Amino acid sequence: MAYNFKEYDRDQIYLMPPSIREWVPEGDLAWFIIDAVAQMDLKAFYWKYRPDGRGQVAFDPSMMTALLLYAYSVGIRSSRQIERLCERDIGFKVIAANQVPDHSPIARFRQENGKELEAIFLDILKLCAKAGLVKVGVVALDGTKIAANAALEANRTYEHIEKEVKKMLTEAGRTDREEDNFYGKDKRGDELPEELRERRSRLRRLQECKQRLEEEAKVAAAQQQEKIEAREAEESETGRKKRGRKPHEPTGEPAAEAKANPTDPDSRIMKTRSGYVQGYNGQAVVGEGQIIMAAELTTQENDINQLHPMVEKAQKNV
Repeated sequence: MAYNFKEYDRDQIYLMPPSIREWVPEGDLAWFIIDAVAQMDLKAFYWKYRPDGRGQVAFDPSMMTALLLYAYSVGIRSSRQIERLCERDIGFKVIAANQVPDHSPIARFRQENGKELEAIFLDILKLCAKAGLVKVGVVALDGTKIAANAALEANRTYEHIEKEVKKMLTEAGRTDREEDNFYGKDKRGDELPEELRERRSRLRRLQECKQRLEEEAKVAAAQQQEKIEAREAEESETGRKKRGRKPHEPTGEPAAEAKANPTDPDSRIMKTRSGYVQGYNGQAVVGEGQIIMAAELTTQENDINQLHPMVEKAQKNV
């Protein structure tokens, strides 16, 4: 049987058009922001940089300005989120010319150019207003009213817009500070654990998880089969059917809800007094003098089956 599917190859050289101009349509907001910023006077941004080309390479202020304007226009305030979107969102990739600025320089650019950014927001509004108010001599005009795809109550005064701009920048600063405290200044917040970042290690751990779930399913299937055989033997001896539900036939396949952790495949979900943790069940045998005579880790959540093994281990150690 031959399936009629569209082919895909994640290893092909170009998954996207070679030209960044073709990544989003001409009428996209990203291109509008880029064109609007190109009309702005950004001297106030550039004078803060050395004109001789020396020093550490910095991101171009015009690109960073467009990036922040675009992000804030689509409701993104977090510098970390902006960094993430520069990696995976086409609009952000176009704005940043396929560069991925770290969240730290993004936040620093906003902090160092707060007043200039406020002015840019207002300049764009003025630019749009001026574009629709051109006068050329004496003209005759007639018109008709057409409903726009906008609510009447959505109109905003200049003062209101100015307050919204300041609120937006303040909110972005607060978000960055909160995320700095939570993740750490050098962390973006969505990093994979160290052991899962390298593909070979990641595949090995995923395979370990799969193997563990399959082995547990086989053990469960064998135990289920023993129950069925014991029930059948008892029914054969007594000549009577046992009451209650008959055990299901074992499948040997992991259940749909079975879980394994790729960061630590051997660990299990453990219930504690304060909730659930991913970990192990630690056992210890201690004498009267607070001397530990035996210690062990188990993946069994319940302590019921730990008494005999731990007593035997303590006796062996003593």
